[in-house]
Amino acid sequence: MGCGDVGLRVARDLLTGPGAGRLRVLALTSSPDRVGALRAAGLTPLRGDLDQAATLRRLSGVATRVLHLAPPPADGAGRDGWWRDPRTVALARVLRQRSRPTALVYASTSGVYGDCAGALVPETRTVAPATPRAQRRVNAERAVRHLGRAGVRASILRIPGIYAPDREGGTPEARLRRGTPVLQAQDDVFTNHIHADDLARACLRALWRGRPQRVYNVSDAEHLKMGDYFDLAADLYGLPRPPRLARDEAQAQLPVVLLSFMGESRRLDSVRVRTELGLRLHFPTVAQGLRSLSAPGENAHTLSPHPRAALSATP
Repeated sequence: MGCGDVGLRVARDLLTGPGAGRLRVLALTSSPDRVGALRAAGLTPLRGDLDQAATLRRLSGVATRVLHLAPPPADGAGRDGWWRDPRTVALARVLRQRSRPTALVYASTSGVYGDCAGALVPETRTVAPATPRAQRRVNAERAVRHLGRAGVRASILRIPGIYAPDREGGTPEARLRRGTPVLQAQDDVFTNHIHADDLARACLRALWRGRPQRVYNVSDAEHLKMGDYFDLAADLYGLPRPPRLARDEAQAQLPVVLLSFMGESRRLDSVRVRTELGLRLHFPTVAQGLRSLSAPGENAHTLSPHPRAALSATP
């Protein structure tokens, strides 16, 4: 479900890895225009729309393992349910019918923790969502946990910023070229990242190795402040570093959505994903990840985007 950029990376690994010939991989899509592209990627398209519960009946009993990457709707379930994710609720309801899947992995967001004032955040920390989109993710997690109590081995991945040079919008280059400011050092916030390929591998590990009702922070172990992240990328690309603003200046100049990311500071503890899922990151630092497609003497931003980028969705 939600077979965008990360979903296609997961499919690539499934269809080329060990046991590939024994696996049939299906991808839900509501768009007839995507059917051809999904088939070309080796997937079996399955028509259905998470916003129309009646179209999901064919999902009942069809899969032994389910990867749910689709985000909640942008406005929730209407005026009286802005905090709800009706998509995950509808999916969980249909998966309870007939034979239930062995495992389900849900891709949530680290935004459910809210602002942690730069603290190191383990998966056991109580969620404190501060935005409507994070509230909807918490609601989705509850639906997944409820399904887990019905006998499905459910795992929840809490994911920070996803990046990759071959992902559409997957590097900070465009923002750097626009000269968008960042916060000055004393006002800056910690941010967390995961390379899209490492996230795909984490999804697979969780499908086969995730513990029941378990939450995993899927992040690299690097703890960067947001401004330092953009400075690092600017230096790598040979671009000017972004200007720095005090927080009160930023509030007067920057869009509300951008400010919301500058209002939450946390450092994700990702030990569990390494010790329990056995995931060894291919890109343990952002610098390694941003250079991952660079040839000698060539910056990552000068390369052509990977063909999958045209199909990118969230995650």
